[in-house]
Amino acid sequence: MRHSYFLALLLLLFNPVVDFAWETPVESPAFTTVPELNAGFDLLYRQRFAEAREAFANWESRNPEQPFGQVAIAAGYLFEELSRQGVLTSDFFLNEKKFLHGIEGSPDPERMSHFRDAVARACELATERQKTNPKDGEALLALTLAAGMESDAESILLKRHLAGLKSMKKANGYAKELLAQYPDATDAYIATGIANYVIGSQSGGTRFALWFGGIHGDKKLGMEQVARTVENGRYLRPFAKIILALAARREKQDALAQRLFRELSEQYPDNEQFASEYGKAMGVSKPAGLGR
Repeated sequence: MRHSYFLALLLLLFNPVVDFAWETPVESPAFTTVPELNAGFDLLYRQRFAEAREAFANWESRNPEQPFGQVAIAAGYLFEELSRQGVLTSDFFLNEKKFLHGIEGSPDPERMSHFRDAVARACELATERQKTNPKDGEALLALTLAAGMESDAESILLKRHLAGLKSMKKANGYAKELLAQYPDATDAYIATGIANYVIGSQSGGTRFALWFGGIHGDKKLGMEQVARTVENGRYLRPFAKIILALAARREKQDALAQRLFRELSEQYPDNEQFASEYGKAMGVSKPAGLGR
C-alpha cells in the first residue's frame, strides 16, 4: 500500500514536468505580446518602414497560418502612406476640410496595392480559422484591424467615404464581438474609438442620416475607447497615443495632448514628427531637448 502511494506521488509530481516538456508554445498576437512583432511595430513608430515590414514578414513566414502577420504587413504600408501624406499631424486633424474629406491628391499606387494584398490575405486566413471556430479571437482581431485599416484607406486616402463608412461599421462590429468575449484584446478598442470619434465629428445632419443606416458615433466615447488602447494596448499603444493626442488638440484638451506627445517624443527621439507635434501642442516651434 505504501509502495502504491509512493508511485502515485511520483506520478503527480512527474506528470506536469512531462506535459511542460512536450507542450509546444503557440505565439498568440491577440492575447500576448510577441517580442518580434513588438520590435517591428517599434520600427514602424520610428518611421523605419521597410525594416518594420521585413520584421513582420520574417515572423509571418514562420507563422503562415496566423492572420496577424499579414495585418502587421498591411499596417506597415498604411502607416507609411499616412505619414507620407501628413495625416497623423495636427495640420491635418485641425483642418476641418481635410479631417472630414481626406487628403489632397492621391496615395502612392504601388504602396496601396501592397496594402490591399496584405489585407485580403489576412481576411482569407481569418475566415479560414473561423471555419473551425467562429469565435476565434485571433481571427476576430485580424478582421477588426483589417476593416479598420480599410476604412482609413478608403475615407482618408482614396476619398471613397461611403466605402470607408461601410468598412468602419464592419470594424466596429468585429471589435464588439471580439471584446465581448476577450476584453483583454485591448488593441481592438482603437477601432471602436476611431469609429465613434470620426462619426461623432460629422455635422448634425450627416450624423442624423448615418443614424438611419445604423451607424452611430460619440466623440467622448470614442476618445475613452482609444484611451483603453493607450492604457493597455500591445502593439497599437503608440498609434493610439497619436490619435488620442490629435483628437485632444481638436477638443482643446491641451494638457492631454501635451502629455501624450511628450511621451511619444521621449520614447521615439529619432522621430522628429513627435517632437514637432509636442512643440505645436506647447505653442512653440520645437521644445529644446526633444528630438534631434
